[in-house]
Amino acid sequence: MNYLEYYELSQEPFSNAPVSRFYYSSAQHAQALLRLTHAVSGMKGLAVLVGDIGAGKTTLARRMLDALPEEEYEAALLVIIHSGITASWLLKRIALQLGVESPADEKLALLSQLYQRLVRIYEQGKKAVVLIDEAQMLATREIMEEFRGLLNLEVPERKLLSFVFFGLPEIEQNLKLDPPLAQRVALKYRLEPLSAEATGAYVRHRLRLAGAPRVPFTPGAVARIHAYTRGTPRLINTLCDNALFEGFVARARELDEGFVDRVARDLGIDLPASDARPPEPPARLDLAEIDRYLESLK
Repeated sequence: MNYLEYYELSQEPFSNAPVSRFYYSSAQHAQALLRLTHAVSGMKGLAVLVGDIGAGKTTLARRMLDALPEEEYEAALLVIIHSGITASWLLKRIALQLGVESPADEKLALLSQLYQRLVRIYEQGKKAVVLIDEAQMLATREIMEEFRGLLNLEVPERKLLSFVFFGLPEIEQNLKLDPPLAQRVALKYRLEPLSAEATGAYVRHRLRLAGAPRVPFTPGAVARIHAYTRGTPRLINTLCDNALFEGFVARARELDEGFVDRVARDLGIDLPASDARPPEPPARLDLAEIDRYLESLK
C-alpha cells in the first residue's frame, strides 16, 4: 500500500508538474486570464504577467494556451530554459512555432518567411500569438530589440503578432533594456500569492480532483499550510504532498496543525516572524520571569 491507496486517491493531488486537469481558477487567476485574453484578442502587441517563484505562472501559461480556440488563434508556447540564448536562435524558434517550414539562416530571409507566414495566418482569419514562459531569462538588449522589431510586423488594419511574457519580476528591468519596447507593453498583471481562503479552496480542489472522499487536513492544518507557504502554490504542493506521505507512514487518518508543523520543520520551511507562535507564559507570577517573558515577545 502507498499513500494514494491509504487516502483513497486515484492520483497524486499535489504534484508540481503543470497538470492542466488540476488547474485551480482563483479569483485573481481568472482575472489574469481574462485580461491576457483581452490583450491577444485585440492584438495589442505585448502583454506581461509577473509573479514570484512558484506563483503558478507556468500553469497559467499552459491554461491560456489550451483556452485559445484553434479556429481563432495560431498560438504557441515557448519556454525559455537558458539565459544564454541568442536573438537569432529566438527568431528561428518563433518562426518554427508559428509554422514556418525550413527557416532560413540569414536574418532578412527568415524575417521575410515569417512575415509571409503571418500574412497567411491573418488571411485565414486567425490571430498569431506566442506565449513566452520564463521570460525573465531574456536578458539582453539585442533580444529586446528583436521583439520590438517583430511587433512592427503589421498590415494596415492591425498588428500581425502578439506576445505574452510570463516570468519573474525581473522582466520589468529586462524590458527597460530597450525603452521603446517597454513603452509598448499594452497590459501588465501581477500574480499575487493565494489568500488564506483561496489556499483552503486550492487544497480541497486538488484533493477532490484526485478522488479523495474526504479532506484529511483539519481546518487548523490548512491554516498552518497557508502560514508556512504564504499562499505560494508550489510550496503548498510540496508541503501537502510530504504531509500526506508522512501521514501514511504514521498511519494518521487526520492531519492536524501539529503534524504540518513537524513536516514543515523537516522540509526547512519557516514561518514568517508574525506567524510564529510565542513562547508559553511563565506558570508562576515571578516578576523577573514575567519581565523575561515580555522581553521575548518584542
